[in-house]
Amino acid sequence: MGRGSSGLHSAPPGALRLRIDHLLREVAKFGAVGGAGLLVNLGVFNLVRSVTDLQVVRASVVATVAAIVFNYIGFRYFTYRDRDKSGRTREMTLFIVFSAIGLVIENGVLYAATYGLGWDSPVQNNVFKFLGIGVATLFRFWAYRSWVFKTLPQETPAPRATAATEPPGTARTGSGRAAHRSAGGARSGRQRVRQRV
Repeated sequence: MGRGSSGLHSAPPGALRLRIDHLLREVAKFGAVGGAGLLVNLGVFNLVRSVTDLQVVRASVVATVAAIVFNYIGFRYFTYRDRDKSGRTREMTLFIVFSAIGLVIENGVLYAATYGLGWDSPVQNNVFKFLGIGVATLFRFWAYRSWVFKTLPQETPAPRATAATEPPGTARTGSGRAAHRSAGGARSGRQRVRQRV
């Protein structure tokens, strides 16, 4: 190894910048869909609370399910539209599993505040609903990008045959091939001459 070399494979100078730019675009798209989903979630939550007699956590679960359906459509067709679409059954199953875990996180915060701490006013319900959504969103972002909406594998060019990959004695360059052919042609010509004699 040369001086100053760490021995680690380093990315090209612009590769880190490209990865950061890509991540920032992904976070922005996730945030746009998530922000719209937040409005759906809080809107349905307050609508259900005002027109039904459902308890606060049950109304929250209904709202969360409505937001999950909305978010799947937004994530699949906007945020992660360039991701692998081949395994839809697997994708849907994982989305439902991770969304259910997020639902438990989100509504667990509301449940703890409402029934554990006794904070049950409409304003307190909305504050803790919002807080639960925030905590669950961090989990969902990680889960969806890591497990549900898988990135397509990078296309890599086919490896070229080099002297290191060919068996010993077969590595040839363009001029080496021509020399080999002419040598082979000379040998076969000599063999024909011997056969005539």
